[in-house]
Amino acid sequence: MLLFLLVILPFIGGILCLQSQYIDLKFPRFVALLTIFSTFIVLIKIWFEQYYNNFLKIHIKDYWDIEFNYNLLTNLGINFHLGLDGLSYVMLILTSLLGFISVLCSWNVKFKNQGFFYFCLMWLIGSIIGVFLSLDLFVFFCFWELVSIPMYFLILIWGFKNKKKYFFKYSINNFFIYSKISSFFLLLGVLGLVFNYHALTNHWSFDYNLILNTPISWNLECLLMFLFFISFSIKIPIVPFHNWMVNFHTYAPISGALDISGILLKTSIYGLLRFNICYFPISSLYFSYFFILLGLINIFYCSFLAYSQKDAKRLIAYSSIAHMGYILISLYSMNLLSLEGLIIQVISHAFTTAALFILLGDIYFILGTRKITKLSGIWIILNYIPAFLLFFCMANLGIPGTGNFTGEFLMLLGSYFYVPNITILVSICLIFTMIYSLKILQSFIFGIYKNENKFIIQIGCLEKFVLFFLFILVIIIGLYPQKILDILYYSIMNIYKNFNYLTEN
Repeated sequence: MLLFLLVILPFIGGILCLQSQYIDLKFPRFVALLTIFSTFIVLIKIWFEQYYNNFLKIHIKDYWDIEFNYNLLTNLGINFHLGLDGLSYVMLILTSLLGFISVLCSWNVKFKNQGFFYFCLMWLIGSIIGVFLSLDLFVFFCFWELVSIPMYFLILIWGFKNKKKYFFKYSINNFFIYSKISSFFLLLGVLGLVFNYHALTNHWSFDYNLILNTPISWNLECLLMFLFFISFSIKIPIVPFHNWMVNFHTYAPISGALDISGILLKTSIYGLLRFNICYFPISSLYFSYFFILLGLINIFYCSFLAYSQKDAKRLIAYSSIAHMGYILISLYSMNLLSLEGLIIQVISHAFTTAALFILLGDIYFILGTRKITKLSGIWIILNYIPAFLLFFCMANLGIPGTGNFTGEFLMLLGSYFYVPNITILVSICLIFTMIYSLKILQSFIFGIYKNENKFIIQIGCLEKFVLFFLFILVIIIGLYPQKILDILYYSIMNIYKNFNYLTEN
């Protein structure tokens, strides 16, 4: 029942946000914040009920610590089946934290249709929670499809609009088209698995566990594996499916950008880990060098593009895509260390990127531009912002003591055992990350301030709280990641053991 509450609370909260605006325009933000706190309470209750009993207990057969199952269409084998393990629990914590930050980031912003804004935000969070909990492929696809709809309205109505309205409309249409293409490939993959199960058992089922243990021919496995991979790689995104994300980040509102960089993109990484590696282990191993090479190309290509950008927001967007290359390499290295480091990197990268977008949003709001060539020496006039910008740029670079360093270290260490030569090349790529990170720092912070009028500009207490909160999270993950690794260990071990068993037999 707790899992059902996790899914349904954001949807109910979204409806209440939509209706409460007719009472008072300030009510929707309070309802949204209360909804996020409600999900936290449910997650905390799950923590105290399951931590000592399940999260630290070795699972040999059972994957899920908590399950919820309700029959929907019995004849077709469709159930509202939800399940939670350590991996999905960590992703739910990430979703709730960034949802909380998204609400705070839009707290003092004056915009129209606030009720509908928070309605879209809550439904987006609810859909993503559904993706992380779904154990029925039909339900998973429905949530996957639903995610793109509120995100589309967030940028369409409240996105950053400049004089180039054509590019704004192009960006949101581009996102929606890519989302539908991703859903199309995912639907083909899901139907392929279901028809294969029906052909062998003469029964219909969309259940994750039943399909997981169903034999599949080599040709069909390769076909379905690529269908799932293309679907997820569009949303990660991986070159050459990356174009939509850069434009989308450029025009997205702060809260929308936080959700898409911190949560929405991580659903695809979760999908690769939960579906591609588990359902198609043999073909994943067979084509692993191809995917690792694709990740290497992704790093080099997007790093060069990041350095050539004049808009700081586009630079961070390309930087985020480049980091997905590291994740793809570690994912297909099939090593326990690399998989654990992948999740640490996903969490810390989400917080770091969120903070960078908040800071760039503040800089644009105060100075009216994000162009790297037009800004310099802002340390003189902006209080707190340059210091936070310096820290999070260095965290994005992966300095020791931050979560990004811990994640990258574990990923590279694990990948080295499988592809040592490529891992060395990937380590060299970190130099390019340093170059474009220093480009922002030198241009924005340490240059010469061109305007003669020097005045100190303060940011609000709420913005300081959000940035300091993200700062603490990145430091805690970097200095003490063991608690997260403890929660992840047996869920990742289940995936790793399942992969090894199927590939060896």
